[in-house]
Amino acid sequence: MTSGQSRPDRRRVLGLAAGLAGGLAAPAVVHADTSMTWRMATAWPKDARGGAANARRLAEMIGSLSGGRLTVQVFAAGELADPSELFDAVAAGTAELGHACFAEWPVRDPALHFFSGVPFGLSGHEHAAWLRFGGGQALWRRACEPFGVVPFHAGSIGVPGAGWFREPVSRPADLVNLTIRSAGLSGELWRRLGASIVDLPREGITEGFATGAIDAAEWMGPWRDYDLGIAAVARNYYVPGFRSVGPSIELIVNRTAHDALPDDLKAVMRAAAGASAMEAYADFTYNNINALQVMTATGVSIGELPAPVVQAAGRESEALLRELGTRSPIASETYRSFVAFREKADAYAPAGDEAALRLRRMGLAG
Repeated sequence: MTSGQSRPDRRRVLGLAAGLAGGLAAPAVVHADTSMTWRMATAWPKDARGGAANARRLAEMIGSLSGGRLTVQVFAAGELADPSELFDAVAAGTAELGHACFAEWPVRDPALHFFSGVPFGLSGHEHAAWLRFGGGQALWRRACEPFGVVPFHAGSIGVPGAGWFREPVSRPADLVNLTIRSAGLSGELWRRLGASIVDLPREGITEGFATGAIDAAEWMGPWRDYDLGIAAVARNYYVPGFRSVGPSIELIVNRTAHDALPDDLKAVMRAAAGASAMEAYADFTYNNINALQVMTATGVSIGELPAPVVQAAGRESEALLRELGTRSPIASETYRSFVAFREKADAYAPAGDEAALRLRRMGLAG
């Protein structure tokens, strides 16, 4: 944080967010020749690979596509707002932009889970398809409207890992009383399967393993999970995880600031977010591929969660998603749309991605 900047008052962030949700003032229109500087609060540590790098590239893209009319300053986690306060900070105008995975902030409406990624949900490209062409984006904007933010899809972390486990897991009974670092809906599923859930920040995960405070940790995917440095104390790594098939990265914009933009800068925001979504997905996919190869070469035991564990989690997941779909009108509408598209995507997969990858393996094995 540079001199002269100070952390926002927590009460101001949370209080203003509530006030804004009740009714936003009509925005003053920004003239086409006006130059502006916006602040992007992120949930990523300054030097974090993946999220932080993609936030910076997105900011640079907005500046470039706008011809310098809209400059974006990027702030690391905690500089303008802690990750858990980021949504409210953007709603309050403490920052015009926020960049994070949705799981970082409290849920303001249960519908919002579906736009970030839910257990046994959509892959990264399926999720993008639902948002862009399946009506998901319109539902997302409606879900966010009462809170004073405009949402954009800004990428995916790719296939997530179930994470590091000190001891192998072979059946659901092995999870009972196991202490797992997790969060969000995935944490709720682990809890329903009998585990004890601890929500540790990234910097506390490795220490938790070293001290014996946790037995397992679910974080992101192979790339960022290997960066935790846990391989020395936990040699069992399970991938994929069930928390989502392709968890999303999100860009949220203060609605008053967004609505004041001229149409061409609104188009810049949409285009930059879309380009960043593709770039971030490619970034995580490329590095997940490389990281898993390194993990295998260094003796980490790579495996899939046993079928009985996955099936038990699937049953709990469907019950949980049905519950979410009853908690608000927009959650109900979103749940129906999401599940309907997931059914179609699942029916297509055996003739699509699954078949293509199977064909590739068959051809290369010959």
